[in-house]
Amino acid sequence: MEIGLHLANLTFEGGTAALAPTLARVAREAEAAGVARLTVMDHLWQIRGVGPAENAMLEAYTTLGFLAAHTERMLLHCLVTGVTYRAPGLLAKQIATLDVLSGGRAGLGIGAAWNEEEATGLGLEFPPMKERFERLEEAVRICLQMWSDDEGPFEGEHYRLGRTLSEPAPISRPHPYLMIGGSGERKTLRLVAQYADACNIFGGPDAGRKLEVLRGHCDDVGRDYDEIEKTTIGGLAPGTSPDELLASLRGAKEQGFTVMYLMPAGPQPLETVELLASLREEIAAI
Repeated sequence: MEIGLHLANLTFEGGTAALAPTLARVAREAEAAGVARLTVMDHLWQIRGVGPAENAMLEAYTTLGFLAAHTERMLLHCLVTGVTYRAPGLLAKQIATLDVLSGGRAGLGIGAAWNEEEATGLGLEFPPMKERFERLEEAVRICLQMWSDDEGPFEGEHYRLGRTLSEPAPISRPHPYLMIGGSGERKTLRLVAQYADACNIFGGPDAGRKLEVLRGHCDDVGRDYDEIEKTTIGGLAPGTSPDELLASLRGAKEQGFTVMYLMPAGPQPLETVELLASLREEIAAI
């Protein structure tokens, strides 16, 4: 079981002035504790379930660039990018840039987007769901093409690129890590089987069935199911005990997950990092 740290709550003690130094310290200490991945949300307002919209939220790719400068080994990506928030050609270039400047540590987590309130609030495109999924598949294809040796045009229903040139090319081979997030059985998991290195779905009673649906899609497209990382998110409330955390990780592994992104729920993410550091050997044995 590999561990990632997912930073969703950015309302830290000390307010805005504490954001940069706290993020830098969390990143450095998490890496020292053996955390293999560091992710942020691709949101522009805070989301329900974490806090009110008015709480602190940083633009994701600027933040990942900052975190790249304070780490040396961790995989860095969004969990997950909203497909309609950026033109795919620009997104592919952003990931390639992050990959080059981080020494090959960038990934793309991407999904069909869901937060209509922030999108319409800030004047971003938010087409109907059917179109968002069409755009998702086209965006994934564009990214994979731009990260390859093919710099020819791309002609899709929603996106048309005259020349898919991206220099310098990403360092990661064959391309940056690609996760498609979401648990929709007909569309999202089919796209995972067809294109992605990883899925990201919620744990819980339905998780086993979702993974079996993914296996079926893999069979349909001739993909090896075991090639795909199965990732999930686990929230960590303040005061979570070592035994509770280890039990959660073991439960996720039993469901079939290979990676868990742990999300500190409180305003002190360093408490989570300290807990992970204290359990480094036990976690490595799971």
